[in-house]
Amino acid sequence: MARKKQYNETEVLEKAMRLFWKNGYETTSMQMLEKEMGINKFSIYASFGSKQGLFLESLKYYKSKVHAILDKLKKGTNGVEDIKQFFYDSVSSNFKDDNLKGCLVTNTYNEFSEKDDELIQEQMHFFMDNLKALITEKLQMDASKDEETIKKQANYLLLAKHGLAAAARVNTKAEIEDYIEMTFKNI
Repeated sequence: MARKKQYNETEVLEKAMRLFWKNGYETTSMQMLEKEMGINKFSIYASFGSKQGLFLESLKYYKSKVHAILDKLKKGTNGVEDIKQFFYDSVSSNFKDDNLKGCLVTNTYNEFSEKDDELIQEQMHFFMDNLKALITEKLQMDASKDEETIKKQANYLLLAKHGLAAAARVNTKAEIEDYIEMTFKNI
């Protein structure tokens, strides 16, 4: 007979996600995860298969938490203003919790850019492709923009979002707001 879990999987996943977010994948050890999650290695492996499995589940959990921000962008009807608001929304949690810096997905994208981990690369490309498609869709709301301009601006804004996530790790709220305002000055 299988043993009943003595912990809430969502709660331990939240703790793991926050630890990965703060430290990155490589720097986060199994010992750190055990301590933070309050469960032993056996339970981690039984529930998630491996550190990588736990990390992938943490990424999925993170994406489910930011889904509301992406959904707001998707449902917006104000084009560029929707993208700008998305930039503000995506860093707003950084000003409430000093331990969480940047965007977990962007941090992971940067950490794994040179690695051959197909599962994590697949997750990153899916998220970034989806975000670029949403940005493109919002830019297309401006009938005065031609396809070439939309493509260039979508690429620029995706890169600016990466820069924003990196800047949110070290810059002040005022500096971040200036960055966002200047990013959209000529879009």
